[in-house]
This record gives sequence, structure tokens and C-alpha cells, in this order.
Amino acid sequence: MLLLDISKVTTFTDYFVIASAVNVRQMQALREALDEALARDEHGPIRSEGDIDSGWVLLDLGDVIVHLLSPEQRAYYDIERLWSAGTPVVRIQ
Repeated sequence: MLLLDISKVTTFTDYFVIASAVNVRQMQALREALDEALARDEHGPIRSEGDIDSGWVLLDLGDVIVHLLSPEQRAYYDIERLWSAGTPVVRIQ
């Protein structure tokens, strides 16, 4: 998991959260956990793209965009490299 500060690079959001899910079940669990946490705080995604079966789910929370990716999709799109001008805040292996 990577929390990337991109506030100095772009104006459409401040942070990217980039996380991998090794299988569909894990991605479903991550998505459900995020939905539950956001509902408790009376928030929800402004917009959601992708689906669990595609290997990439994007949740636009306004100041934060969450990317849940399969390892294959994460390697293919290499978001960390595309946004390398951002500042890593937290990295959990």
C-alpha cells in the first residue's frame, strides 16, 4: 500500500492511495471495508470506476483517490512511476 501526496503536482486531488489485492476475494473485502468505514463517517465515494473482476477499482473521495489493483494491473499501469513527482507519505509492504 502506498499513500502518495500529489497535491503539488495536480489540482484535482491531494492524495492517491494505491493498494494491491492478490485475488478477487481480497479485493472484495477491501472494497467492503472501505464502503463500511465511509458509511460510518457519513461519506461515500463521489465517483467509483471499475469493478472487482476487472482487477482495478477506483474510488474518488474528493481529496483522496483510492486505487485497488490486482498485482498484474498494478504492474501494467505502474501508477507510482506515472506520478513519481508526488511525495510518498506511507509505504506498507
